[in-house]
Amino acid sequence: MTQLPDVDQLLERMEAGLREVLEHRGVVAPVMIGIRTGGVWLAEQLNERLGLPALLGELDISFYRDDFSRVGLNPKVMPSSLPFDTEGRDIVLIDDVLMSGRTIRAAMNEIFDYGRPSSIILATLVDLGARELPVQPDVTGQVLALAPNQRVKLRGPEPLYLELRETGE
Repeated sequence: MTQLPDVDQLLERMEAGLREVLEHRGVVAPVMIGIRTGGVWLAEQLNERLGLPALLGELDISFYRDDFSRVGLNPKVMPSSLPFDTEGRDIVLIDDVLMSGRTIRAAMNEIFDYGRPSSIILATLVDLGARELPVQPDVTGQVLALAPNQRVKLRGPEPLYLELRETGE
């Protein structure tokens, strides 16, 4: 059985990695956007740990998914909230689990509909490495190798923990 890492330890790694990337790139005033729902929970924690302004963006990428016609609409679709201008901004985009890259592609499409950012730094809690699109995180808590019939999901918001699920494959 796969042992799942502790979310607090992964958040510490993400915080350290983000500090390093921001410093290396000379980014001094980034804004943080979380992808619902797990990415928002993580963004709240990381925003506080990094001491960034309280403004946090939240994306619901349901309408931007490229598999919308196949999987249908999420019954809990909520509007995205970006309480800041994205034009020319340095954005830290946060997601919980990176697998195919399709969620990140959808998130970037939505961000660009609001304006053209100067840069986007991608940080994910877990990278499953099963890419269908050429999307790579700048910062990740941990890379996990799962069996083809396994998936991992972030649960929360209090406490945050990872859950392993078996699919019917």
